[in-house]
Amino acid sequence: AGEAQCLSYTGCNFLRQRLVLATLSGRPLKIRKIRSKEEDPGLRDFEASFIRLIDKVTNGSRIEINQTGTTLYYQPGLLYGGSLEHDCSPSRGIGYYLESLLCLAPFMKHPLKIVLRGVTNDQVDPSVDVLKATALPLLKKFGIDGESLEIKINRRGMPPKGGGEILFACPVRKVLQPVQFTDPGKIKRIRGTAYSVRVSPQMANRMVESARGILNKFLPDIYIYTDHMKGVSSGKSPGFGMCLTAETINGTILSAELASNPQGQGAAVLPEELGQNCAKLLLEEVYRGGCVDSTNQSLALLLMTLGQRDVSKVLLGPLSPYTIEFLRHLRSFFQIMFKIETKTAEEEHMGGEKVLMTCVGIGFCNLSKTIR
Repeated sequence: AGEAQCLSYTGCNFLRQRLVLATLSGRPLKIRKIRSKEEDPGLRDFEASFIRLIDKVTNGSRIEINQTGTTLYYQPGLLYGGSLEHDCSPSRGIGYYLESLLCLAPFMKHPLKIVLRGVTNDQVDPSVDVLKATALPLLKKFGIDGESLEIKINRRGMPPKGGGEILFACPVRKVLQPVQFTDPGKIKRIRGTAYSVRVSPQMANRMVESARGILNKFLPDIYIYTDHMKGVSSGKSPGFGMCLTAETINGTILSAELASNPQGQGAAVLPEELGQNCAKLLLEEVYRGGCVDSTNQSLALLLMTLGQRDVSKVLLGPLSPYTIEFLRHLRSFFQIMFKIETKTAEEEHMGGEKVLMTCVGIGFCNLSKTIR
Protein backbone atom coordinates (compact mmCIF):
# COMPACT_ATOMS: atom_id res chain seq x y z
CA ALA A 1 0.00 0.00 0.00
CA GLY A 2 2.90 2.32 0.76
CA GLU A 3 4.36 1.86 -2.70
CA ALA A 4 0.99 2.36 -4.38
CA GLN A 5 0.69 5.97 -3.26
CA CYS A 6 4.30 6.80 -4.10
CA LEU A 7 4.42 9.69 -6.57
CA SER A 8 6.92 9.37 -9.36
CA TYR A 9 8.65 12.18 -11.25
CA THR A 10 11.55 12.52 -13.66
CA GLY A 11 14.19 15.24 -13.98
CA CYS A 12 15.83 17.72 -11.63
CA ASN A 13 13.35 20.59 -12.03
CA PHE A 14 11.25 21.77 -9.09
CA LEU A 15 13.04 19.47 -6.64
CA ARG A 16 12.27 21.78 -3.70
CA GLN A 17 8.55 21.97 -4.47
CA ARG A 18 8.27 18.21 -4.62
CA LEU A 19 10.16 17.58 -1.38
CA VAL A 20 8.27 20.29 0.54
CA LEU A 21 4.84 19.08 -0.62
CA ALA A 22 5.77 15.44 0.01
CA THR A 23 6.78 16.38 3.56
CA LEU A 24 3.54 18.27 4.24
CA SER A 25 1.25 15.69 2.63
CA GLY A 26 3.16 12.71 4.03
CA ARG A 27 3.30 11.01 0.62
CA PRO A 28 6.47 9.18 -0.46
CA LEU A 29 8.18 10.34 -3.60
CA LYS A 30 10.54 8.93 -6.20
CA ILE A 31 12.45 11.12 -8.66
CA ARG A 32 14.30 9.41 -11.52
CA LYS A 33 16.68 10.51 -14.28
CA ILE A 34 18.12 13.49 -12.41
CA ARG A 35 20.44 15.01 -15.06
CA SER A 36 21.03 11.47 -16.39
CA LYS A 37 22.07 12.72 -19.86
CA GLU A 38 24.70 15.21 -18.66
CA GLU A 39 28.44 14.65 -18.38
CA ASP A 40 28.19 15.24 -14.64
CA PRO A 41 24.99 13.34 -13.76
CA GLY A 42 23.02 13.34 -10.55
CA LEU A 43 22.24 15.77 -7.76
CA ARG A 44 24.27 18.97 -7.46
CA ASP A 45 25.90 19.98 -4.18
CA PHE A 46 23.21 22.60 -3.40
CA GLU A 47 20.45 20.01 -3.91
CA ALA A 48 22.26 17.52 -1.68
CA SER A 49 22.60 20.27 0.93
CA PHE A 50 18.86 20.96 0.64
CA ILE A 51 18.05 17.27 1.17
CA ARG A 52 20.25 17.26 4.28
CA LEU A 53 18.36 20.31 5.57
CA ILE A 54 15.00 18.55 5.08
CA ASP A 55 16.45 15.58 6.95
CA LYS A 56 17.46 17.88 9.83
CA VAL A 57 14.04 19.48 10.30
CA THR A 58 12.14 16.16 10.10
CA ASN A 59 12.22 13.12 12.31
CA GLY A 60 12.16 9.63 10.79
CA SER A 61 12.51 10.55 7.12
CA ARG A 62 13.89 7.86 4.84
CA ILE A 63 16.07 9.12 2.01
CA GLU A 64 17.67 6.80 -0.52
CA ILE A 65 19.89 7.99 -3.35
CA ASN A 66 21.51 5.63 -5.85
CA GLN A 67 25.29 5.67 -6.46
CA THR A 68 25.25 8.07 -9.41
CA GLY A 69 22.79 10.40 -7.66
CA THR A 70 20.30 10.17 -10.53
CA THR A 71 17.47 8.55 -8.53
CA LEU A 72 16.08 9.82 -5.23
CA TYR A 73 13.52 8.06 -3.04
CA TYR A 74 12.07 10.09 -0.18
CA GLN A 75 9.67 8.89 2.46
CA PRO A 76 8.79 11.84 4.69
CA GLY A 77 8.89 11.69 8.45
CA LEU A 78 7.32 14.10 10.94
CA LEU A 79 8.26 17.77 11.00
CA TYR A 80 10.19 18.19 14.22
CA GLY A 81 11.85 21.62 14.32
CA GLY A 82 13.81 22.81 17.34
CA SER A 83 17.14 24.68 17.39
CA LEU A 84 19.32 23.82 14.40
CA GLU A 85 22.27 24.98 12.32
CA HIS A 86 22.92 24.39 8.64
CA ASP A 87 25.74 25.29 6.27
CA CYS A 88 24.21 26.04 2.86
CA SER A 89 26.10 25.37 -0.34
CA PRO A 90 27.66 28.62 -1.63
CA SER A 91 26.59 27.87 -5.22
CA ARG A 92 23.03 29.03 -4.34
CA GLY A 93 21.83 31.77 -2.01
CA ILE A 94 20.41 31.19 1.47
CA GLY A 95 17.07 32.29 -0.05
CA TYR A 96 16.95 28.95 -1.92
CA TYR A 97 16.76 27.13 1.42
CA LEU A 98 14.82 29.76 3.33
CA GLU A 99 11.91 29.83 0.84
CA SER A 100 11.19 26.18 1.60
CA LEU A 101 11.65 26.58 5.34
CA LEU A 102 9.03 29.35 5.29
CA CYS A 103 6.57 26.79 3.89
CA LEU A 104 7.40 24.13 6.49
CA ALA A 105 8.16 26.07 9.68
CA PRO A 106 4.59 26.76 10.91
CA PHE A 107 3.80 23.03 10.98
CA MET A 108 6.70 21.78 13.10
CA LYS A 109 6.30 20.02 16.44
CA HIS A 110 8.61 22.50 18.19
CA PRO A 111 9.10 26.13 17.12
CA LEU A 112 11.93 26.29 14.60
CA LYS A 113 15.03 28.32 15.35
CA ILE A 114 17.71 27.81 12.73
CA VAL A 115 21.02 29.44 11.85
CA LEU A 116 21.84 29.27 8.14
CA ARG A 117 25.30 30.08 6.77
CA GLY A 118 26.20 30.83 3.16
CA VAL A 119 25.48 33.47 0.51
CA THR A 120 22.89 36.00 1.70
CA ASN A 121 22.57 38.03 -1.51
CA ASP A 122 23.15 36.79 -5.05
CA GLN A 123 21.66 37.23 -8.53
CA VAL A 124 19.74 33.95 -8.68
CA ASP A 125 17.67 33.43 -5.53
CA PRO A 126 15.53 35.85 -3.53
CA SER A 127 17.82 37.53 -1.02
CA VAL A 128 17.31 37.32 2.72
CA ASP A 129 16.36 41.04 2.72
CA VAL A 130 13.48 40.49 0.30
CA LEU A 131 12.13 37.47 2.18
CA LYS A 132 12.36 39.39 5.44
CA ALA A 133 10.44 42.33 3.95
CA THR A 134 7.77 40.39 2.03
CA ALA A 135 7.37 36.81 3.28
CA LEU A 136 7.09 37.57 7.01
CA PRO A 137 4.15 40.03 6.59
CA LEU A 138 2.51 37.42 4.33
CA LEU A 139 2.79 34.74 7.05
CA LYS A 140 1.20 37.18 9.52
CA LYS A 141 -1.86 37.51 7.28
CA PHE A 142 -2.48 33.78 7.71
CA GLY A 143 -2.27 34.08 11.49
CA ILE A 144 1.35 32.99 11.87
CA ASP A 145 2.74 35.77 14.02
CA GLY A 146 4.18 36.52 17.40
CA GLU A 147 7.42 37.87 18.78
CA SER A 148 9.30 34.74 17.78
CA LEU A 149 8.73 35.24 14.02
CA GLU A 150 11.91 36.84 12.70
CA ILE A 151 14.70 36.78 10.16
CA LYS A 152 17.89 38.37 11.39
CA ILE A 153 20.98 39.01 9.27
CA ASN A 154 24.07 38.53 11.43
CA ARG A 155 26.57 38.66 8.58
CA ARG A 156 26.29 39.34 4.90
CA GLY A 157 27.94 37.02 2.41
CA MET A 158 28.29 37.64 -1.31
CA PRO A 159 29.09 34.99 -3.95
CA PRO A 160 31.34 33.17 -4.80
CA LYS A 161 32.64 32.45 -1.28
CA GLY A 162 29.69 33.43 0.91
CA GLY A 163 30.44 33.68 4.61
CA GLY A 164 27.06 35.17 5.55
CA GLU A 165 24.94 34.08 8.48
CA ILE A 166 21.25 34.53 9.28
CA LEU A 167 18.86 33.46 12.01
CA PHE A 168 15.33 32.38 11.15
CA ALA A 169 12.78 31.73 13.89
CA CYS A 170 9.11 30.83 13.45
CA PRO A 171 6.34 29.85 15.89
CA VAL A 172 4.09 26.84 15.25
CA ARG A 173 0.37 27.00 14.53
CA LYS A 174 -2.35 24.37 14.81
CA VAL A 175 -4.48 25.76 11.96
CA LEU A 176 -4.21 28.64 9.47
CA GLN A 177 -6.75 31.39 8.94
CA PRO A 178 -8.46 31.73 5.56
CA VAL A 179 -7.72 35.06 3.83
CA GLN A 180 -9.63 37.41 1.55
CA PHE A 181 -6.92 39.49 0.00
CA THR A 182 -8.23 40.99 -3.22
CA ASP A 183 -7.59 44.73 -3.08
CA PRO A 184 -3.90 45.67 -3.17
CA GLY A 185 -4.56 49.40 -2.66
CA LYS A 186 -2.36 52.32 -3.66
CA ILE A 187 1.35 52.58 -2.95
CA LYS A 188 2.03 54.83 0.03
CA ARG A 189 5.74 54.47 0.70
CA ILE A 190 8.95 52.91 -0.55
CA ARG A 191 11.63 51.52 1.73
CA GLY A 192 14.87 49.84 0.85
CA THR A 193 18.36 48.79 1.79
CA ALA A 194 21.52 49.49 -0.17
CA TYR A 195 24.29 47.25 1.13
CA SER A 196 27.99 47.11 0.42
CA VAL A 197 30.53 44.58 1.72
CA ARG A 198 34.28 44.75 1.26
CA VAL A 199 33.97 47.74 -1.09
CA SER A 200 33.93 51.51 -0.46
CA PRO A 201 30.95 52.59 1.69
CA GLN A 202 30.38 55.31 -0.89
CA MET A 203 28.97 52.65 -3.25
CA ALA A 204 25.77 52.40 -1.21
CA ASN A 205 25.21 56.17 -1.29
CA ARG A 206 25.67 56.24 -5.06
CA MET A 207 23.05 53.51 -5.50
CA VAL A 208 20.58 55.32 -3.23
CA GLU A 209 20.99 58.60 -5.11
CA SER A 210 20.37 57.09 -8.56
CA ALA A 211 17.37 55.03 -7.37
CA ARG A 212 15.80 58.09 -5.74
CA GLY A 213 16.33 60.01 -8.97
CA ILE A 214 13.73 57.76 -10.58
CA LEU A 215 11.37 57.02 -7.69
CA ASN A 216 11.02 60.59 -6.39
CA LYS A 217 9.05 61.48 -9.52
CA PHE A 218 6.22 59.30 -8.21
CA LEU A 219 6.32 59.49 -4.44
CA PRO A 220 7.83 61.68 -1.74
CA ASP A 221 7.93 59.07 1.05
CA ILE A 222 11.08 57.16 0.17
CA TYR A 223 13.71 56.01 2.62
CA ILE A 224 16.56 53.75 1.60
CA TYR A 225 18.90 52.63 4.37
CA THR A 226 22.58 52.15 3.70
CA ASP A 227 24.06 49.07 5.26
CA HIS A 228 27.84 48.85 5.23
CA MET A 229 29.20 45.80 7.01
CA LYS A 230 32.81 45.74 8.15
CA GLY A 231 35.29 43.14 9.29
CA VAL A 232 34.03 39.68 10.21
CA SER A 233 30.38 40.48 9.43
CA SER A 234 31.11 41.31 5.79
CA GLY A 235 31.63 37.72 4.61
CA LYS A 236 34.43 36.55 2.33
CA SER A 237 33.75 38.21 -1.05
CA PRO A 238 33.27 41.83 -2.11
CA GLY A 239 30.02 43.06 -3.61
CA PHE A 240 27.12 45.46 -3.32
CA GLY A 241 23.45 45.53 -4.14
CA MET A 242 20.05 46.90 -3.36
CA CYS A 243 16.63 45.70 -2.23
CA LEU A 244 13.55 47.93 -2.56
CA THR A 245 10.03 47.39 -1.25
CA ALA A 246 6.85 49.33 -1.99
CA GLU A 247 4.09 49.22 0.60
CA THR A 248 0.43 49.99 -0.08
CA ILE A 249 -2.30 51.41 2.13
CA ASN A 250 -3.78 47.91 2.50
CA GLY A 251 -0.53 46.32 3.62
CA THR A 252 0.51 44.73 0.33
CA ILE A 253 4.30 44.65 -0.05
CA LEU A 254 5.97 44.41 -3.46
CA SER A 255 9.71 44.01 -3.81
CA ALA A 256 12.60 44.16 -6.26
CA GLU A 257 16.32 43.62 -5.87
CA LEU A 258 19.61 43.53 -7.71
CA ALA A 259 23.13 42.50 -6.78
CA SER A 260 26.49 43.18 -8.41
CA ASN A 261 28.24 40.47 -10.43
CA PRO A 262 30.27 38.00 -8.33
CA GLN A 263 33.98 38.72 -8.02
CA GLY A 264 35.82 37.68 -11.17
CA GLN A 265 32.65 36.98 -13.20
CA GLY A 266 31.14 39.24 -15.83
CA ALA A 267 31.70 42.96 -16.36
CA ALA A 268 31.94 45.41 -13.48
CA VAL A 269 28.61 47.09 -12.67
CA LEU A 270 28.37 50.78 -11.84
CA PRO A 271 26.44 51.44 -8.63
CA GLU A 272 24.49 54.21 -10.42
CA GLU A 273 23.29 51.77 -13.08
CA LEU A 274 22.41 49.17 -10.47
CA GLY A 275 20.38 51.69 -8.48
CA GLN A 276 18.48 52.85 -11.57
CA ASN A 277 17.78 49.32 -12.77
CA CYS A 278 16.57 48.26 -9.33
CA ALA A 279 14.15 51.21 -9.23
CA LYS A 280 12.86 50.23 -12.70
CA LEU A 281 12.41 46.64 -11.55
CA LEU A 282 10.33 47.86 -8.62
CA LEU A 283 8.14 49.89 -10.99
CA GLU A 284 7.76 46.77 -13.14
CA GLU A 285 6.64 44.79 -10.07
CA VAL A 286 4.14 47.55 -9.18
CA TYR A 287 2.83 47.38 -12.76
CA ARG A 288 2.37 43.62 -12.47
CA GLY A 289 0.60 44.33 -9.21
CA GLY A 290 -1.46 41.89 -7.23
CA CYS A 291 -1.55 41.49 -3.46
CA VAL A 292 1.55 39.26 -3.35
CA ASP A 293 4.72 39.92 -5.32
CA SER A 294 6.05 37.37 -7.79
CA THR A 295 8.63 35.99 -5.32
CA ASN A 296 5.99 34.81 -2.86
CA GLN A 297 3.16 33.63 -5.12
CA SER A 298 3.76 29.95 -4.40
CA LEU A 299 4.02 30.54 -0.61
CA ALA A 300 0.64 32.33 -0.62
CA LEU A 301 -1.00 29.55 -2.66
CA LEU A 302 0.40 26.86 -0.35
CA LEU A 303 -0.88 28.61 2.79
CA MET A 304 -4.31 29.03 1.14
CA THR A 305 -4.36 25.31 0.32
CA LEU A 306 -3.50 24.32 3.88
CA GLY A 307 -6.06 26.70 5.45
CA GLN A 308 -9.27 25.71 7.19
CA ARG A 309 -12.18 24.38 5.14
CA ASP A 310 -13.20 27.85 4.07
CA VAL A 311 -12.85 30.00 0.97
CA SER A 312 -9.61 31.94 0.50
CA LYS A 313 -9.09 34.49 -2.25
CA VAL A 314 -5.91 36.24 -3.35
CA LEU A 315 -5.36 38.59 -6.27
CA LEU A 316 -2.02 37.94 -7.99
CA GLY A 317 -0.16 39.55 -10.87
CA PRO A 318 0.73 37.39 -13.91
CA LEU A 319 1.72 33.91 -12.67
CA SER A 320 5.40 33.02 -12.93
CA PRO A 321 6.37 29.68 -14.58
CA TYR A 322 7.46 28.44 -11.13
CA THR A 323 3.99 29.17 -9.71
CA ILE A 324 2.22 27.44 -12.61
CA GLU A 325 4.20 24.26 -11.98
CA PHE A 326 3.51 24.65 -8.26
CA LEU A 327 -0.26 24.60 -8.95
CA ARG A 328 0.17 21.30 -10.82
CA HIS A 329 2.09 19.85 -7.89
CA LEU A 330 -0.57 21.02 -5.43
CA ARG A 331 -3.11 19.09 -7.47
CA SER A 332 -1.10 15.86 -7.44
CA PHE A 333 -0.16 16.01 -3.73
CA PHE A 334 -3.32 17.45 -2.17
CA GLN A 335 -5.96 16.91 -4.92
CA ILE A 336 -6.82 20.58 -4.76
CA MET A 337 -7.84 22.76 -7.70
CA PHE A 338 -7.89 26.55 -7.74
CA LYS A 339 -10.52 28.61 -9.47
CA ILE A 340 -8.59 31.02 -11.67
CA GLU A 341 -10.28 34.19 -12.96
CA THR A 342 -8.40 36.68 -15.08
CA LYS A 343 -8.99 40.36 -14.45
CA THR A 344 -8.14 42.63 -17.36
CA ALA A 345 -6.31 45.92 -16.86
CA GLU A 346 -9.53 47.88 -17.57
CA GLU A 347 -11.45 46.21 -14.75
CA GLU A 348 -8.71 46.91 -12.27
CA HIS A 349 -7.89 50.38 -13.68
CA MET A 350 -4.18 49.79 -13.41
CA GLY A 351 -1.18 47.78 -14.45
CA GLY A 352 -1.00 44.42 -16.18
CA GLU A 353 -3.52 41.60 -16.20
CA LYS A 354 -4.29 40.14 -12.80
CA VAL A 355 -5.41 36.70 -11.72
CA LEU A 356 -7.90 36.09 -8.92
CA MET A 357 -7.10 32.75 -7.27
CA THR A 358 -9.85 31.13 -5.19
CA CYS A 359 -9.76 27.84 -3.31
CA VAL A 360 -11.28 26.03 -0.37
CA GLY A 361 -8.61 24.97 2.12
CA ILE A 362 -8.11 21.27 2.86
CA GLY A 363 -8.34 21.88 6.61
CA PHE A 364 -4.72 20.88 7.22
CA CYS A 365 -4.13 20.40 10.92
CA ASN A 366 -0.75 20.33 12.60
CA LEU A 367 -1.12 16.93 14.28
CA SER A 368 2.19 17.06 16.12
CA LYS A 369 1.33 20.32 17.89
CA THR A 370 -0.04 19.45 21.31
CA ILE A 371 -3.17 21.34 22.36
CA ARG A 372 -2.36 23.66 25.21
